Amino acid sequence: MLERPFDNRRDLAIGETADETLRFAAQHWIAQAARAIAQHGSFAVALSGGSTPNAIYRLLAEMPQAIDWTKVFLFWGDERAVPPTHPDSNYHAAMQSGFASLPIPANQIFRMQAEKTPLEQHAADYEALIKKHLGARLFDLVMLGVGEDGHTASLFPDTAALAIEDHLVAANFVPQKNTWRMTLTYPCIQQSQKIAIYALGASKEAIVPKVLHTTSYPASRIGTPKHKALWILDNAAAKRLALS
Repeated sequence: MLERPFDNRRDLAIGETADETLRFAAQHWIAQAARAIAQHGSFAVALSGGSTPNAIYRLLAEMPQAIDWTKVFLFWGDERAVPPTHPDSNYHAAMQSGFASLPIPANQIFRMQAEKTPLEQHAADYEALIKKHLGARLFDLVMLGVGEDGHTASLFPDTAALAIEDHLVAANFVPQKNTWRMTLTYPCIQQSQKIAIYALGASKEAIVPKVLHTTSYPASRIGTPKHKALWILDNAAAKRLALS
């Protein structure tokens, strides 16, 4: 798989099969980690929830010698309002999918406490953690998915967090699901060093071209000329994508 330009904000990498694409995604993750550790001594990543990221985490757990895991800092891009032991928790899923087996120091794992109220205060606390540990550089890699409605992280269509420009983390009410979520905001994502968006499988076939060819969806806004987003797709997800 090779990366290719899509426009001035986004690049594409398209694999023949889901397995090939997942292995590319895991190797891309390791490459970003190795580069960050070589450049400034640590790798800070914002993890995503979902079946594809969890499959990537399982592959990473099979490579314990690939990088110095003691220099990895785990954060999350969004979280549901559930306890950390709940099966719907993005933190729980990531840890169970592989990170719990890797030698990452516990004090370098920062889950979002989205089950606690007031959620706005916990979002502010999470923002303070990011600033304390990462400074203006923010994340070395932000991992994202895209929903069939075009949402990414917990930036859902027609929700208040889409308009936030002065915070890195937000409490976002999602009326479509009648629940609150904690999420990174556009400013946090767009100013981070690398952004990867994963979309695999036929269930993403319809939304991928809509997101990439229009500006109508939350995921459409991800990526800047300075910090381009890499869309990692398999052929099933990219089937309807018009490419020159």
